[in-house]
Amino acid sequence: MHGLRSKAIAPAMMISAVLLAAPLARAQERGPLALASASYFFVGGKIDSAAEGSPMVGHIYVEYMIPARRSHPYPIVMVHGGSQTGTNFTGTPDGREGWAQYFVRRGYAVYVVDQVARGRAAHWSQIHGPVQPARINFVEQRFVAPERFKQWPQAHLHTQWPGAGKPGDPVFDQFYASQFPSIVSFPKQQELNRDALVALLDKIGPAILLTHSQSGAFGWPVADARPNLVKALVAVEPSGPPVHDVENTGAPDWFKDAERTKLSGLSDIPLSYEPPLAAGAALDVVRQDKPDLPDLVRCWLQKEPARQLPNLKRIPVVIIMSEASYHAAYDHCTAAYLNQAGVPNTLIRLADVGVRGNGHMMMIEKNNAAIAGVIAQWLDRQRLRAPQAAR
Repeated sequence: MHGLRSKAIAPAMMISAVLLAAPLARAQERGPLALASASYFFVGGKIDSAAEGSPMVGHIYVEYMIPARRSHPYPIVMVHGGSQTGTNFTGTPDGREGWAQYFVRRGYAVYVVDQVARGRAAHWSQIHGPVQPARINFVEQRFVAPERFKQWPQAHLHTQWPGAGKPGDPVFDQFYASQFPSIVSFPKQQELNRDALVALLDKIGPAILLTHSQSGAFGWPVADARPNLVKALVAVEPSGPPVHDVENTGAPDWFKDAERTKLSGLSDIPLSYEPPLAAGAALDVVRQDKPDLPDLVRCWLQKEPARQLPNLKRIPVVIIMSEASYHAAYDHCTAAYLNQAGVPNTLIRLADVGVRGNGHMMMIEKNNAAIAGVIAQWLDRQRLRAPQAAR
């Protein structure tokens, strides 16, 4: 089996991405944002009268910015990852503009989410269950300074964190202050956020869905539930790899499969396979005998003939992978799994387009605008057009 079957980026496109990244990166030097409107709302919640005090539960917070000159028909919905909030997209811990402002300046309407029971979407412990404790060592190892810990082969390549990467450094402390406890149960997170994001799309209409990390597990079921409303799916290092998560163990073995098996291969909640899975049935899967390349994990795929994901196959999908993240060892497995299930996708390794040194939190690193430029160019190539109004 081979995990490198995603569409390759043509050399000319690679060169174009590098040449265009610099001028695009200067977007925030263009002066104040020109907005037609900006505000917030909550969506997807309900009052639970069976709980003490009848709290509102299951809702997400959505902050939006509509540009004065809107040049793209579909807004971008940005969904943060684990332990994070929407602040990942509305700024950086060293005070620069985030991806939200970047895309607004390019004429996109942008909706930035705080997940259910996260950030400004209230957590009620008696409803949603316990949350994870603070994990400062995890933040340093995975997000801020992986080069110091060398838990995966690519970690030493990390160079783009905007600061010293240690507690006491102002940038680190700003980022650590933004960390927020997540509901312990990941399947519960996926169920709650799928439903709330579906409610958001039902409210605002067709959109581009941009997920990061943990929320990648929400993106597939949201697109599965509303394939006509997800016009493109930008999966920035989505939760993975398929079937089993990976535990990083350091040299010499580097990787270990987590024991838990993902119900639908890509997430812990059902997806619409064809032929369908019987209730309680598991996917038939097999693991590669050897990795595609050294320093990569051995991918899990379905046994052939593979069940297909018909609701996802017409949605343009891109997977964005940085050079030094722990995802650098396995995001190709997600691309291969999707291809096998009949879902064409593009895997962009940022290093291949000249954007180097990034870790998992690329949207707040020093070259975040260059990465946004790569995403913007991919979206431009999709030529997304709103349907003509009926006459």
